[in-house]
Amino acid sequence: MAALRAKRAVCVDSITELIGNTPLVRLHHIERSCPGVELYAKAEFTNPAGSVKDRAALFIVRDALARGAIRPGMRLIDSTSGNTGIAYAMVGAALGVPVTLVMPENVTVPRKQVTTAYGVEIIYSSPMEGSDGAIVLARELVERHPGRYFYPDQYSNPANPGAHYATTAPEIWEQTAGRITHFVTGIGTSGTVVGTSRRLHEISPAIRCVAIQPDDAMHGLEGMKHLPSSLVPQIYDEGVLDDTIWMPTDEGWDMAERLAEEEGLFVGHSSGANVAGALRLGRELADRGERGVVVTILCDRGDRYFVPLRWERNYVW
Repeated sequence: MAALRAKRAVCVDSITELIGNTPLVRLHHIERSCPGVELYAKAEFTNPAGSVKDRAALFIVRDALARGAIRPGMRLIDSTSGNTGIAYAMVGAALGVPVTLVMPENVTVPRKQVTTAYGVEIIYSSPMEGSDGAIVLARELVERHPGRYFYPDQYSNPANPGAHYATTAPEIWEQTAGRITHFVTGIGTSGTVVGTSRRLHEISPAIRCVAIQPDDAMHGLEGMKHLPSSLVPQIYDEGVLDDTIWMPTDEGWDMAERLAEEEGLFVGHSSGANVAGALRLGRELADRGERGVVVTILCDRGDRYFVPLRWERNYVW
């Protein structure tokens, strides 16, 4: 058995300093079906609030504070289906910014419980209108109470893709020692895929950057957007993408199960869809007899989709 490698422990002034510099994990078992191709997944669940959205939330809040857009007595308000809300909650608590979140009433119970634990205010939108309904309600609240809320709008805020342009892409380039040939990840707000792809193309135009979308409007890949049936985010830039993969829900869910059973990675279904897309690219390369280094994103942990123990002050043993 290989010995555990000693790592240098870090000491930071704020929890926000632990955002980013996430590990890159090779998927040895999954890549067996595409010989000659290496598959890697960036473990974004190791961010302090547990998802890839920590990066965007930090950049968005820091940018607003630097511009003086969040004045004393104001609350940050934004729409979210879960992960961005948890990230906002953590960053807001760390930086002293009160947070209000608008989310569909049918988001998973764990997401509701985790955000509540950070002390945020939650306003629920119609479960039938999904993430688009939360966007509309957030905008209505801001119009009604302009002096109460600062609305960063993660779907149109350039700091969202800017976070991945500045951090995610350079980290991937360094971690693969410049060997990356393909980057692939799903579209939600589109910040991750747009910001990372834009920077990777600037570093090396030869890198192919591919987006993943659910193949149906009524899909089960939480956190992903089917753009033909959705409000298209203003930050979405198709020009930085080389291709799009249309992903069935079952394929993403099946891969999430495989990752837990074969790689020891217990992740959410959007992460499963991302790896399924990476495997598709890997197989295409292998079928042509080509080699490659394909990198994707593990957005969050699987336990975020299960009901945890409720946080209570008193326990009866």
